[in-house]
Amino acid sequence: MQKRIMLIINPISGRAQYKSEIPHILEVLCGRGAAVTVYMTQHSGHARELAESHAKRYDIVTCLGGDGTLAETISGLMELDHRPPIGYIPMGTTNDTATTLGLPKDATRAAEVILEGIPIPIDVGRFGQDYFTYIAAFGAFTEVSYQTPTENKRALGHLAYVLEGMGRLTKITPRKLTVEYDGTDGKGKIEGEFIFGGVTNTTSIAGLWKLKPHLVDLGDGAFEVILVKSPRNILEFNAIFMDIVTQKYNSEYVKLFKAKQVRFQFEEPVPWTRDGEAGGEHTEVNLHVAQPGVQIFVPREA
Repeated sequence: MQKRIMLIINPISGRAQYKSEIPHILEVLCGRGAAVTVYMTQHSGHARELAESHAKRYDIVTCLGGDGTLAETISGLMELDHRPPIGYIPMGTTNDTATTLGLPKDATRAAEVILEGIPIPIDVGRFGQDYFTYIAAFGAFTEVSYQTPTENKRALGHLAYVLEGMGRLTKITPRKLTVEYDGTDGKGKIEGEFIFGGVTNTTSIAGLWKLKPHLVDLGDGAFEVILVKSPRNILEFNAIFMDIVTQKYNSEYVKLFKAKQVRFQFEEPVPWTRDGEAGGEHTEVNLHVAQPGVQIFVPREA
């Protein structure tokens, strides 16, 4: 039976690389009998609008772009009762989700996964009235992905994020907060000063932080919550840096636990990011796993 595929393309992702790749992608998909309809995004949030409006007419919804494009597409699908499985052709500069899923960075091979791979369930988070796919976070480095100038991303790729992050080291602001959570090991409460807090469903964060694969189950109904304490001096800052680099979590400075629902309360408004985009400033944030989530194609050997 001929598969109907909706292909959403973000033309500004990955230095407009799609122009040279789209003939090969269509050759793979159409050459194997699929009927492909192409949609080009015109503005921020357009992928969500397209998915919500048109996805129900297709067997597979595929997006070509960065993690932000994928997150928008998934957000649109979450508004539907019937959600077609998703194909993802990564074309951004960091692609945390593609790394986590083990997807090929080569566009032609990624297109092959859509037809030859297997769909696996992934959790989707709720952030107030919005959704997030792989991270909702505040604090150190979280502004990097959405405040790094687009022209720098196109010219420098991943290096742009690293350079932007280094430039913000002296601007880290400790935040006093209370965290209440419903975790896999029961309910809990944490108070203190932190420079980073993230609710994640990924093994790679901004291409800089890594979580060991055995710690992350994308479809287990829970997210990984990471909290980084505020250092009191340069020695503690160096210790935090080493904990992150060596993936030493649940140390004196870095805490990691699983939760299906988390509530953050701050003394003053704090900027948040959702899937690499600005998420507004909040004194209270409630996040939980939205059930059911979506299915996404991965290589059979993944």
